[in-house]
Amino acid sequence: MARKRFIIEMGMGVDQHGQEPTVAAARAVRNAIAHNALPGIWEVAGLDHPDQMIVEVQVAVPYPEKVREAEVLAVLPFGQKTLTVTTGGMVVQGRAIAEFNDKNDEMLIAVAAVTVYIEQDD
Repeated sequence: MARKRFIIEMGMGVDQHGQEPTVAAARAVRNAIAHNALPGIWEVAGLDHPDQMIVEVQVAVPYPEKVREAEVLAVLPFGQKTLTVTTGGMVVQGRAIAEFNDKNDEMLIAVAAVTVYIEQDD
């Protein structure tokens, strides 16, 4: 069996208030998968269930060490999921608002790539 790429989806997510890299990362993954359907998983690849997909997620976000992996992967409804988080994205100066419990005026921007693989005979 060989692992073959089926689709690559890209997305962006922002946490404007709260300074939570996990929120920005999860939004980037949600954005990446928000406008797709994968009927080819059944019709072309011949999988019986979407949990047979192998889903590799890459996220670049400020403060990657603070990302809570399980929360980001929970955005994906199906698949054998893995996550790689690296330093990237952007920090943009926003406005700290006390009512939002902002720690500072940073807005965090994350980018994500979600790659779906399938296992097929060579």
